[in-house]
Order: sequence, then C-alpha cells, then structure tokens
Amino acid sequence: MSKYRAGFAAIIGKPNSGKSTLINALVNKKIAIVSDRPETTRDTIRGIVTEKASQIVFVDTPGIHRPHLLLGKLMMNKASNSMLDADIIIFVVDASSRLSEADNIIIDRIRESAKPAVVAINKIDAVSKSRILPIIGELKDRYPFKEFIPISASTHENLPLLQKTIAGMLPAGDKLYDDNDITDKGDIFIASEIIREKAICLTREEVPHSLAVAVEGFEIRPDTGILDIEAIIYVERDSQRGILIGQKGSMIKQISTLSRKELEERFGRKIFLRVTVNVLDEWRKSEIALKKLGIN
Repeated sequence: MSKYRAGFAAIIGKPNSGKSTLINALVNKKIAIVSDRPETTRDTIRGIVTEKASQIVFVDTPGIHRPHLLLGKLMMNKASNSMLDADIIIFVVDASSRLSEADNIIIDRIRESAKPAVVAINKIDAVSKSRILPIIGELKDRYPFKEFIPISASTHENLPLLQKTIAGMLPAGDKLYDDNDITDKGDIFIASEIIREKAICLTREEVPHSLAVAVEGFEIRPDTGILDIEAIIYVERDSQRGILIGQKGSMIKQISTLSRKELEERFGRKIFLRVTVNVLDEWRKSEIALKKLGIN
C-alpha cells in the first residue's frame, strides 16, 4: 500500500509571471488577487489541494525583484523564507518574455536553497510552441531542474500534469490541513485583498504601488445577517487620495461597488461596505507604518 504524501510547494517567479493566477487555478477558487500590475502580491498565501493520496500546500509568494523600499525588502524576505520552508519549488517562467536578470536571481536563490525544483513554463496559450524548447534549453544550462512543464494558468492547460508531478515528489507524511481547507488566510485578509484589487485595477501610474487596505470593522448583524465591513485605503500623498476619491466621489464609489459585489459572492450574504481613504506618509518606508498595516 502506497504511503500518503503531503508537503509544501513554493510558487516563485518574477513579477507578472502568473503565480497568483496559477494558485487560483490549482485550488479552483480565487484565494489570491490578480492584476496586470507588478508586485501585486505582498504576502505569502497558501492554497491547499487535498486528494486521496496526497495533500499539496501551494504557497504563492511575492514576485522576486531587487527591492528599493522597506516594503520590498519584507516581500523578498517572505519569498525567500517560503523557499527555505518548502519541500519543492515551482519556478514559474513567463513564456511570452525573455529570461531576465530577475530570473537569474531566482535561479541563484533556488541553488542556495538546495531544494528540488520544477519549472512551470506559463502563458503557452499566448506564444507559438517554437518558443518553449529554447527556454527549456537555456534553463537546463543554468540549473538541474527536475522537470519542465509547459502550462497555461489561464486556460488550465497541463495543470493536472503539474499537480501530479508535484504530488509524486512530496515526502511521505500525514495531512497538514483538514480536508475542507483551501487556504490559510482568514476572511478579514480576503476582504482587504479584494478591496485592494479593485483599487489597483481602477487606478494608474504610481497609485497601485502606494496603496494598502486595512479592515477596521468586520461584524455580522445578529438581527439581519448583514455583514458590516469598514475599510480604510491608505496612500502616501494627498494627490493619490484625490485620485482614489475621484470627482464628486466617483472613484471610491466605483471601488466600493465592485468590492461589495465580489464580497457578497464570496461570503454568501448581503454586505454593507464603507470605504474611506487616508494618507499615511511614506508608509512603504516606515517600519512603524508597516506594522500598523499588518505588513511585517
């Protein structure tokens, strides 16, 4: 009789390689926010896939880059720690772009971790098949990866193969989470991320990088079952606050409407959402501010 397998698979890659889309597809539920802006993921998020013979805990990590601010350094520490704690590393490579310095940095960190690593060549739906073999050849020269699996996180192509490959590489062991668990993140974190996603997607220029969301109130009314959520969007400058509020409050109203709609779908109940915008000067550089926002 075969032994049960369980363990952690860290999903790493440069910004915008499709890591969050991949973990959502593997778990078959949205647990990580997605946008086309780099550095959207700021925290490690675990997605749990439980099968009869295995339990894989996929760990979505911030995109690896050279950080310039304290926030970026904290994000890179989280990514590095996830690699060290993992049993297996999934290196997500964007097939639609050339291998870059960021990819080389990641390969160096994989080498330092001495962990078995699989390459998931993502976005194959967006390129010709002739692009894939050169990428594999280039990566083979840089590190002895265990497998190279072309995938599309958006269309789910080859994801069953990726999952089966990872499951077969896990160590023998007992389940790490209950059968019904799909993530380690609680409802308040998920609510704050959904609001942040809408704000990111609706704004441009420097605003997406400069905003953070803190949920200050999260309570179900006992008489009606309505969920009251009070959230604050923090930015670094008054000009950014003006952009997020918009003319006559049009932008914050749009952010709130889109957020409430997704939150109601997520939690299965009517929601009263109140979102305000405050300025927290240069919070990405401040250890005190980052702790206040729960980013530490």
